[in-house]
Amino acid sequence: MELKRYILPLRRWWWLLAAATLIAAVSSYLATLSQPPIYQTLTTLMIGQVITDPNPTGSEFTLSRQLAENYAEIANREPVRIAAKEALGLNRLPNYRAIALPNGQFIEIVVTDTIPERAQVVANELARQLILRSPTGSQSDEQDRQAFIQSQLDNLQLQITETEAEIQTLREALGEMDSARQISDTRIQIAALEAKLADLQGIYSGLLSNTQGGAVNTISVIEEAYKPSRPIGPNKMLTIMLAAAVGLSLAVLAAYLLEYLDDTVKEPEDVEKLTGAPIIGYLSEQDIEGNGLLFTAENPRHPSVEEVRALRTNLDFAGVDQPLKTLLVSSTEMEVGKTSVAANLAVVMAQAEKDVILVDADMRRPNVHNYYGMPNNFGLSDVFRGEFSLEEITKTWSGGSVSVITAGTPPPNPSELLGSKKMEEIIVSLETEADLVIIDGPPFIVADAPLIASKVNGVLLIVRLGHTREPAIKAMIDQIHRAGAKVIGVALNRIPAKNIGYYTGNPYYSSYYTNEEEVDGVSGTQNGWRDKLNFWPFNRSSNDKANGRNRRVFDEIDIIENDEGFGWRD
Repeated sequence: MELKRYILPLRRWWWLLAAATLIAAVSSYLATLSQPPIYQTLTTLMIGQVITDPNPTGSEFTLSRQLAENYAEIANREPVRIAAKEALGLNRLPNYRAIALPNGQFIEIVVTDTIPERAQVVANELARQLILRSPTGSQSDEQDRQAFIQSQLDNLQLQITETEAEIQTLREALGEMDSARQISDTRIQIAALEAKLADLQGIYSGLLSNTQGGAVNTISVIEEAYKPSRPIGPNKMLTIMLAAAVGLSLAVLAAYLLEYLDDTVKEPEDVEKLTGAPIIGYLSEQDIEGNGLLFTAENPRHPSVEEVRALRTNLDFAGVDQPLKTLLVSSTEMEVGKTSVAANLAVVMAQAEKDVILVDADMRRPNVHNYYGMPNNFGLSDVFRGEFSLEEITKTWSGGSVSVITAGTPPPNPSELLGSKKMEEIIVSLETEADLVIIDGPPFIVADAPLIASKVNGVLLIVRLGHTREPAIKAMIDQIHRAGAKVIGVALNRIPAKNIGYYTGNPYYSSYYTNEEEVDGVSGTQNGWRDKLNFWPFNRSSNDKANGRNRRVFDEIDIIENDEGFGWRD
């Protein structure tokens, strides 16, 4: 039951969920149509030469990582951005970001643009501008100095190579010497050359530390930007799906918010809890134009008539312990169909061979006379004025054993009249004349209803799900309790035909309802092979050429009970 309560708002607001999802998806699709493809490329730079050093130290790695973070920050600054823009002659640069890769001495400059060629050129130019701002990119005198140091390094490298070769030659010759003096002189030469070699290597190391090849604070490109061939976005399908999901989520939130703000009753369980009375009737919404106001008489085999008959049966069970002679039909407010229930309930009671008197006690908005096609020139109010007697105002309905007392001329003081001793006498008098007196009373938003409720055997409350408000039901029940009246039960009215099975707990009811309507010719469509055979005597409709219209054969046939048993009505 709790799960049902959570699902009900989604069922009730399904159109909002569908509309929000569809609008979000379509809007997202239209927005993505104008979006150009997006390309991305990158260039990678390395700080220092630690990776080429066969014996790097931990401090060099740490320094390289720190320098990489600093250079990445510089690359994201305006000086590099402006310099690259001026060098390329662009008014603006595409989006890019320079990031230092974690636990390394590498920097990536990632450029995103709608033109792949421009993305490639910008990435390489940003790398060049960053290199120019490092010792690696120094100009003029520094470059000359680096060239001089490089030439000295080349000269020292040649001397070191030659000295090593001389030492190797002398060592080889030393093994073939026999003279002690010659061996001594050779060893002295070797020692001198080794000393010279050590000096040359020291000088070479000192010069090398002043070059870019041996420095830590240098930047070099290890991967130039490539021209991207495939776009990375936008992912139109993902965008549309995300937009649809957001739209659906917002619609779900809106549905629950609307349900929270809506204080109308939505479930039969809520009605039973608020009224403390059982649900004894489930009545579907009626097509007034197609079925008529008094549909129980005009279309007695219509499926919805069975709903009123079920209400009649439940009322009979309610009167087992205590006879139910007078019944007030009322509601919390207008527009819930209480008069329709009262008028059609009187008909089905009469069909059960009961003498019924229907009294229109709603003197402020009388309506019973419209259902039975009777005038309202005189009625109940005229009895109070002494102008007519009960017998004179009681009108007999030609369709069955139902007597109707209309409201009559609207009085200025209906509450005083309905709460008077005279009203009690009228009700007592009517009880002796009929098996059941049904009073179509005013709604409980006026003071008339509690006055009548205190004078009858029971009250039938009419509630419309999704329309009747919870505070109104609570106020009505309080009035009924103060009046000392008894609630027989509650009838849920104007339930959509497609939902009647949901509320009654019978999932097949809706399909039965539809099929029965088709059988009775309500839909006006032809289904089945018999409908295609005009000569079939019991087909859906037979052509009445005299009247120029389709006439139901079965509408002229009915089963009746007589002295001999059951037979056909003429």
